[in-house]
Amino acid sequence: MTSLHTTPHTVAGPGTVAGPGTVAGPGSVAGPATPLAAVADPFGWLDEAAEARRRTGLVRTLRPRPAEEDLLDLASNDYLGLVRHPRVTAAASDAALRWGGGSTGSRLVTGSTALHAELEAELADFSGAEAALVFSSGYTANLAAVTALTDADTLIVSDELNHASLIDGCRLARAEVTRAAHRSPDAVRAALAGRTRRRALVISDSVFSVDGDAAPLAGHAAACRAHGAALLVDDAHGFGVLGPGGAGATAAAGLAGSPDVVTTVTLSKSLGSQGGAVLGPRRVIDHLVQAARTFIFDTGLAPAAVGAALGALRLIREEPQRAERAREVARTLSTRLAAHGLQVSTPDAAVVSIRVASPEAALAWATECRRQGLAVGCFRPPSVPDRWSRLRLTARADLTPDQIDHAVATLTRTAPR
Repeated sequence: MTSLHTTPHTVAGPGTVAGPGTVAGPGSVAGPATPLAAVADPFGWLDEAAEARRRTGLVRTLRPRPAEEDLLDLASNDYLGLVRHPRVTAAASDAALRWGGGSTGSRLVTGSTALHAELEAELADFSGAEAALVFSSGYTANLAAVTALTDADTLIVSDELNHASLIDGCRLARAEVTRAAHRSPDAVRAALAGRTRRRALVISDSVFSVDGDAAPLAGHAAACRAHGAALLVDDAHGFGVLGPGGAGATAAAGLAGSPDVVTTVTLSKSLGSQGGAVLGPRRVIDHLVQAARTFIFDTGLAPAAVGAALGALRLIREEPQRAERAREVARTLSTRLAAHGLQVSTPDAAVVSIRVASPEAALAWATECRRQGLAVGCFRPPSVPDRWSRLRLTARADLTPDQIDHAVATLTRTAPR
């Protein structure tokens, strides 16, 4: 699951005028039937959009990285430092050699291997869930959970700072959607109390990807239970870092195995691989197999990624201290950078962010850090909904004291004045 927020989740509904990218709903105004004049260059508007991004300093750039790079990496989501662990890469290689380079088809045709089933069983056991279902990405896992667990008689209550994939799931769902104030069980409770739909699903990230703040999951669960609602938790940034031995945020909140809680995870962060999964009650997982379009119509996750995730999962079960170490590194980075007067978030997991005055300043700071041997994330609007640009740091469990010293020294030395 990509670590970005996005614009508010708006959907064209009754009485709205359908604009670019929206679908006119019942009773919407589609405008006059007068034919529009032909456009000489149908993609000319892309040049205008690109120029607007350049003017505001919001151009994104693909930077292919080499296999070996002389940089200290605080930009990736490799929270437990397992991407290059010999056991993880060997598991990926062994899986590819045995099962092939791809899964060959959708999970319901030829894309499910014995290795997929093995990973699903171990993910469920590790997290305390009844069952698990593996997807090709965390994004598709979120789309599946939101769309397949709701219908036109459902109210979705979604935290206003939820991840883009959850917001897209809300847009695709046929449900009524309302946004709740960030990290507010009271706002969730109020939305549920006023609902007119038969069913309700409350959706929240466990750890929000920009600032690393954790959702009050116990409070959300209590609000849900008071009003007969289900809870869907996106644990992309909590799984492997929070809970006993890294079992996840739902386990940390005492919600693992609950019959009214569903969790989504990504395999691309703490497990150092690729893919995603939905964890929850067996009947939920069985329903997703039958109804989730991003499961039914998508090619199954490649065996190498399945093997890597399984190897990493077994490794962190043997080394549960990695989760606490990642949290310790995050606290150390936050405390030391704050002592230098930087606007640093207080981490609840392994994400640390530093606010920057402007997109241009953030990009220049990140660029100078890279020049001095430190890779950091650079988040700018519209990826951050509050308009504050940030540098985002990943607190990896395998960082040494010397590497932490180097990161702090580089960030403070190059900070905008």
